[in-house]
Amino acid sequence: MDYLINFLESEDICKSDIFPQLKCTEEEAKILKYLASCHVRGEEQNSVYLVLIELYSEKDYEYLKKLPLVKNLLDLGWISQSSFIQTKMGEISNLELINSSVTLSGFFEKLLELGTLEVSLPDITAYSDHLEYLKDQFLRIELYQKISLVRHNQSENSLNIDRLQNRLKNLETRISERLKVTKDKVSAERMFSEHELNDKEQIIFLALLKEEYSGELESLREMNTLINLISENDYDKIKYRSLLEDSSTLIEKEIIDYDEMLTVFGGVTRSFFINEDFLQNIIHPNKVKKIQRVKIDTLVKEQDIFELVTPKTNLDAVVLNPKTREILNTILRQMDKEVIKRLREWGVVDKKSGLDARVIFYGPPGTGKTMTALSLAKSLKRKVLSFDCSKILSMYVGESEKNVRRIFDTYKEISKKTKTEPILLLNEADQFLSSRSTGPGGGADKMHNQMQNIFLEQIERFDGILIATTNLLETIDLAFSRRFNHKIEFAKPNFEQRVKLWEKMLPNNTHYEKSFDIKTLAKHNLSGGQIEVIVKNTALSVAIKDEPIFYMKDFLVAINRELGGAFGEDKIMGFSL
Repeated sequence: MDYLINFLESEDICKSDIFPQLKCTEEEAKILKYLASCHVRGEEQNSVYLVLIELYSEKDYEYLKKLPLVKNLLDLGWISQSSFIQTKMGEISNLELINSSVTLSGFFEKLLELGTLEVSLPDITAYSDHLEYLKDQFLRIELYQKISLVRHNQSENSLNIDRLQNRLKNLETRISERLKVTKDKVSAERMFSEHELNDKEQIIFLALLKEEYSGELESLREMNTLINLISENDYDKIKYRSLLEDSSTLIEKEIIDYDEMLTVFGGVTRSFFINEDFLQNIIHPNKVKKIQRVKIDTLVKEQDIFELVTPKTNLDAVVLNPKTREILNTILRQMDKEVIKRLREWGVVDKKSGLDARVIFYGPPGTGKTMTALSLAKSLKRKVLSFDCSKILSMYVGESEKNVRRIFDTYKEISKKTKTEPILLLNEADQFLSSRSTGPGGGADKMHNQMQNIFLEQIERFDGILIATTNLLETIDLAFSRRFNHKIEFAKPNFEQRVKLWEKMLPNNTHYEKSFDIKTLAKHNLSGGQIEVIVKNTALSVAIKDEPIFYMKDFLVAINRELGGAFGEDKIMGFSL
């Protein structure tokens, strides 16, 4: 405490040991000295009014003329407001200070105790193991967090940011120097080099890794928090958002992934995490994995049942009836990790498995059933194993019953080997779900009933998320109906929804006649699939013209053909924004 005592006992404050580091006037230093003397007497908070009255005269309101001195000490970061509601720097006026309280800042307390704010780092030595390396990197992330917090809250001035940035620069230099003298590259650095991650991508990865080790409140996983961590200004926030989008290096190379969940306000938030393989390689660099996880696309190529679908759009991109969207949002919320954790604690779901869901999407062709199923999978961060149920008889003549089991057995095998939980999508499942024959019937009826009984048995045992699409709900056997958690109707879009569909599907970067009116097109009772067909057919007819301009009459011709049945009921399944 020598520096503190020296500061308090100095008759000439300018000759005290720490004065050169204060970068303030002699008069401002005397205010700090008074506050420091109050602090050592246990008076942590001090009224600005009482401090100035003590040091200056009330005559002619002399003490009010000294308010700028207090303001400057706040700006320098040597004191801080200790009132319940703090005012942001740059917004507080001198006069507002008179009714506030101040206290010594942590920076000034450290200066009083140590005589300096500079951090002395140990000598440069090689990293003995990856844990020693991570200790330095996690300290680096903590400094990024502090700098981000100061920028966001504006609770401290630029001088404090400069101090933090100097500490960060020194630490980053030290990490770089230690890596140079480390013979064997640590696992994280090997990964950075192999995947050519830039500095910002490395910081994002290290921040998520820090969360894995700390296991605390997951404060660094949210998208905006990660972007703020690596951004100095609003322009940076816009620019670096691309580092966490689906087309980014980190996500495309499956280094990190995210859970997408609904917020209490109805929006969608992303919580990021490091994928298991990369996480294990960093945490246990010398441990050889006994069982390698097989990639799902490799297994799907080896069988002839499923098509592997990687969803492109989430539920926010799909035009849906409000009631349909509400049910789907409920399903999303039920898949939330916290909800599942709660259900496990209550004993409602198994301790190991997650929440199962068996869903029927029903409605006319082109109303978005398949597109919605894929978008739901995207929001849940799942891939899709899709099977066209209309092919079950033609593909496996005489073996339909056997191959119903094969559908589910193959799904289980793929899930087990890849350690993933893809969504099982059964498209056009009418014949599976329709009512069973009750009369004597022939061989075909018996085979159909047997196939349905096996399907019913497999549905009963199914673990995971299954979505079946069908055109008609009224033909569904009651035994099947009882085994599905949700039955969601997909009606043709209403007028407002059709307007949105036309707005999205109409070609961009082209010319339309001046009187072109989307609302006129939306008056026609069309499904999303039909609108897509009409737009494509119209575009083809316009593209071959000498003057490729879209006229209302071009669309009306295509609409009349579609409604007149010239092309039949188109089977394009789904539509999106």
